[in-house]
Amino acid sequence: MRVAGLGYRSGAALSSLRALLATAEAMGGPVQALATLPEKVAGLQALGRAHGVPVLGVAVAGVPTPTQSPRIQALHGTGSVAEAAALAAAGPGARITVARITAPDGMATCAIAESKGQDA
Repeated sequence: MRVAGLGYRSGAALSSLRALLATAEAMGGPVQALATLPEKVAGLQALGRAHGVPVLGVAVAGVPTPTQSPRIQALHGTGSVAEAAALAAAGPGARITVARITAPDGMATCAIAESKGQDA
């Protein structure tokens, strides 16, 4: 399973999220689900509907990530919400295939993870 994890600030525009997801998918292939913090799921529902995929809320605290943001570590207990959400939602043995990228407006980040054995 290939999952896009998204971290975003309140007020992130749907157009920005859509463009960010398109960029990530151009790098890592189409995704079967979106993942984010449980309290942020509602803000991604429109993107999920537009993309035809479910939006999953997952716990990210303690999930090790390739990239590290001290601010995000302090707030959420992981180095990257996007990477941790993608890894948690993709399941055991998942690996990051697209490391965290940031939207041009700085309002969101996206990463892609794949379950072990998933073809790219």
